[in-house]
Amino acid sequence: MKKEQKKQPDEFESKLLDLTRVTRVTAGGKQLRFRAIIVIGDKKGKLGFGVSKGLDVSQAIEKATRLAKKNIITVPINKDGTIDREVKAKYGASVVLLKPQRKGKGLVAGGTVRTLCQLAGIQNISSKILGKTSSKLNNAKATIKAFEALSK
Repeated sequence: MKKEQKKQPDEFESKLLDLTRVTRVTAGGKQLRFRAIIVIGDKKGKLGFGVSKGLDVSQAIEKATRLAKKNIITVPINKDGTIDREVKAKYGASVVLLKPQRKGKGLVAGGTVRTLCQLAGIQNISSKILGKTSSKLNNAKATIKAFEALSK
């Protein structure tokens, strides 16, 4: 009889933020690859972010997940389920503003910032993307930068 292997549950929940097809044009023709942006979090204040390219979708996702597990940051969350103070961060053309909210207000954020806050475990926050870009990568990096500024 085979022994049943008990698989240890992964403590992190992962979300695919963006998956794009990227091409590089060389003298030999076009080289097609896929870029995956993965965010992982345990909903208790730990958050990881990874970006990677691969020849196929599964390879790109796997590499990005591995990178996200390496780049984990701790987001300071107080007892009300919000952040301590207002913070503004800029990355590239993206500018993100995060404001704490009172208990029961909820998660008032859109798109990329909402996903990152959910995976970090923040329940009460208000945010606004002030930059003119719609790039999910730059918005995510600006939000991560804002979380890092909070922990300092």
